[in-house]
Amino acid sequence: MSRLAVFAYASLVSPASASQTLGRPVEIAALARLSGWARGWTLARDNAASEKTFARADGSLPRYCLGLNLDPDEDAPAPNGALIEVSEAELERLDLREIRYTLVEVTDAVAADASFDAVYAYRARPEHHHPTAPAESIIVATYPATVEAAFAELGRDQLDLYRATTARPPVEVVDATLIADAIPEGNPRAW
Repeated sequence: MSRLAVFAYASLVSPASASQTLGRPVEIAALARLSGWARGWTLARDNAASEKTFARADGSLPRYCLGLNLDPDEDAPAPNGALIEVSEAELERLDLREIRYTLVEVTDAVAADASFDAVYAYRARPEHHHPTAPAESIIVATYPATVEAAFAELGRDQLDLYRATTARPPVEVVDATLIADAIPEGNPRAW
């Protein structure tokens, strides 16, 4: 049987978040870097037309919510992350969580102290990929807070490396409230 892993580079770095989706306790198999890729705020979710809608404190609805993504970039500092061992069935469950992303194999780009037959990562589907943030975009504050907390749990050096290998938010980071949802079971509701 093949050993498979997902390169987690954002909210999946949080074992609690990954466990919520996979329905089992998740442990980090190894810390890793992904050569030839850059981590940035290049995924946009249509806030009014997706499975979750967030409002600002004043009740107004931002048009888009941004999320982290991976883009090929040979010159970028390799983003850090964590490898999570998964089964093929668990990859299918992660596909339901990562509905705006597509699974790509990144085995040859991974530098880690662990051996897997295949390593995958999620990157934005073309219709959700926005190298430049669309007008009226925000970042829901709970998302980067969760990501930073997850990297901090890996160690201060990993949080510092995350910050050094992640583009700065290109738009306002907003304390937003979930006001409508049709979110699949196991998917995060906080961002």
